[in-house]
Amino acid sequence: MTSKAESQTSSGTRDRTIALVLLFVAPALFASNMLIARWVADEVPPNALAFWRWFMTLMLLLPIAGAGLWRYRRAALREWRDLLGLGALGMGVCGVFVYVGADTTSATNIGLIYAISPILIVMGDGLIFGTRLGFRQLAGAGLAVAGVLWIISHGDLATLLALDFVIGDLWILGGAIGWAVYSLMLKHRPTAMPLQTRFAAIVTAGVLILLPFHIGEAVWVELPSLNQTTVTAVALLAVFASFGAYQAWGKVISVLDASTTSLLMYLIPLYNGALAWVLLGEPVRDYHLYGAALVLPGIFLATRR
Repeated sequence: MTSKAESQTSSGTRDRTIALVLLFVAPALFASNMLIARWVADEVPPNALAFWRWFMTLMLLLPIAGAGLWRYRRAALREWRDLLGLGALGMGVCGVFVYVGADTTSATNIGLIYAISPILIVMGDGLIFGTRLGFRQLAGAGLAVAGVLWIISHGDLATLLALDFVIGDLWILGGAIGWAVYSLMLKHRPTAMPLQTRFAAIVTAGVLILLPFHIGEAVWVELPSLNQTTVTAVALLAVFASFGAYQAWGKVISVLDASTTSLLMYLIPLYNGALAWVLLGEPVRDYHLYGAALVLPGIFLATRR
């Protein structure tokens, strides 16, 4: 007869296996965000895109998490400060800031700046929460960083010194910092709610925070276009870049430590290049392949027991 300890060990092993699989799935879901946002950048302003993306995500969540939200309503009320903070960061800063920045900065700069978010997570995890990485994890992170730099510099690292930074870069930097803080809060702030229920509560808070910004943007700046393209884009963002990506990230970060989980961000430039090749016809260059040859072993080293 299986003992309780053996059952817990088996469950922990299964959870870790699922988390490691999702570690490679989540970046593809996140990468879809920027591709879709660029697709409708001229038709949907940033706050509107963020609000409707997350409002539709909430509509997808309510049928499966609505009962949990009601059951854990007292826990949600106790944790309202954390929920507002996570909603403002995860749904607001990490969405709107990137959409605003993409209007004035290049894809190369976005890749370079967002590549610092895993480093910020590792630093915050160590300095604030005392998490330590061994030599193998540090070596793996180093390989992943090298791979990302190789990709965004197109195989010529000297080009990194010649990059021109504009106001959009500051918005992207804000988004990268916001993502790091969101990830650390998600991992380390205590909660009485199950994973999916907490995510639904965070999305609810994010939608409430985004609503006045969306209304102000619609009144004083620009109304979003309503057509088949924009509706399709918002639906794709809700299903893949929000509903799928954030739940996968939440599962991974609940099982693995925040420093290890942050490494999946290094896969996003690879997946972004692959999706751009498949969907937009952009060619795959040799520097993509060389970068992947550094990133993938790096992640293996950093996550291997």
